[in-house]
Amino acid sequence: MKQPFYYLIIGLIGIFSASAQTLNERSPNILVITVDDLGWADLGCYGADLHETPNIDAFAATAQKFTNAYAAAAICTPTRAALLTGKSPAKLNMTIWREAAINNQFTRKLIPPDVSANLPVNEVTIADALKAEGYVTAHLGKWHVGDGEHFPETQGFDINVGATVWGAPPTFFYPYRGEIYRSYRFVPGLERNVNGKYDLNREGEYLTDRLTDEAISIMERFKEEPFFINLSYYTVHTPIEGKKELVEYYQKKLASGMSHQNAIYAAMVHSLDENIGRLMAKLDELKLTDHTVVVFTSDNGGFINEWDGQRVTDNAPLRSGKGALYEGGIRVPTIIRWPDITIPNTTSDYPITTQDFYPTLLEMVNLKWDSSQVAAFDGISLIPVLKDPQAELKQRALYWHYPHYYHTTKPVSAIRQGDWKLLEFLEDNHVELYNLKEDVGEKNNMKKANPEKAKELLHLLTEWRQQVDASMPRLNPEYSK
Repeated sequence: MKQPFYYLIIGLIGIFSASAQTLNERSPNILVITVDDLGWADLGCYGADLHETPNIDAFAATAQKFTNAYAAAAICTPTRAALLTGKSPAKLNMTIWREAAINNQFTRKLIPPDVSANLPVNEVTIADALKAEGYVTAHLGKWHVGDGEHFPETQGFDINVGATVWGAPPTFFYPYRGEIYRSYRFVPGLERNVNGKYDLNREGEYLTDRLTDEAISIMERFKEEPFFINLSYYTVHTPIEGKKELVEYYQKKLASGMSHQNAIYAAMVHSLDENIGRLMAKLDELKLTDHTVVVFTSDNGGFINEWDGQRVTDNAPLRSGKGALYEGGIRVPTIIRWPDITIPNTTSDYPITTQDFYPTLLEMVNLKWDSSQVAAFDGISLIPVLKDPQAELKQRALYWHYPHYYHTTKPVSAIRQGDWKLLEFLEDNHVELYNLKEDVGEKNNMKKANPEKAKELLHLLTEWRQQVDASMPRLNPEYSK
């Protein structure tokens, strides 16, 4: 249940909305596309060699591309919570994916802290704010920030298509159900027809295509009203499954020396690209392109571990991948188009983060917030950068906190300020310092060469953890090497 503070905020939004609508005949539509596990180097416009992404590349040519865009976390759930709230995952106490938050493990040197598996319903989400403004709000695809009592319908969304408690489908092919993970999974609302039976006509249907079908249907249905569509593709997360003809195409294209070597993953990226093309074509057809803000991003870095004995992707020149706070785990492709505002085919090097989307979108639709509400955000409005990619904004620090274990990391916190980045590993307080302008691959630890900079950033990081009341791991008394 939403708390009184929620109604106060929404009431204020309503007051400001009335004045906003006298300025604009209609607020712009908003389409936020979040791809699951898409790496920074997975797209043609970001330098991919094997993957072909002509539609996304064409979209980028009409928009602004960010080279220093960061996910709020190196794994899924925390980033998604940050996108919805504009708040740091550490502040929300949502620092690991939902299933792991429920099933904490105690077999390592540190015991991870107890964290929340559900985004509290009293959080004022971006959907809540836009719904109060008169938007039709729809969530499609991966949710992963709560159980049934915390599904999209409780967080400001009028429409929910395909959200589940799980972070991945059991298969990308219809009827999207099975048991390849530790439990039986399905994608609700997509696997059966209106009679409650499997639709044999959908045999072979691909989940990425289906979610796009559903998004297009919503665009067509509500083309006369302002809409906010939060399209959260399950792709390119595991299971790594592509359409047969595309897999065969990329198997033939593979060549030694390419950074990407997984034809099945390439097929998944290809299908994603086709569907971005379909979405852009539909906006054109409905004459909504010039009235729709489009945000394209990823929830974390590319997955560099193996699936079925083959490495999934490669984030080079960035170090590591999903789960790690090295650049490969948190730097993500991000492209934003705001018609008549963003300059086509431009690039910004300004460091941005997931938490910035909420305040940015609110300002785009002329919603005003007083100082106390602005203070609740951990992000900033990117409007100055969207208007001028070379705009000089005040330098700020970006923070991450992951007090857990993963295939690619031990518990760690990190800070980036300017060109400098520091990581503190929490098992032994080991510190690493990198100059990203000179060393984007994080190969040369500069801590000994720049002890004062390391001390400065470590102080800021420690201070920030205290400010947001970040949950910390504790020593495991039963652990022995």
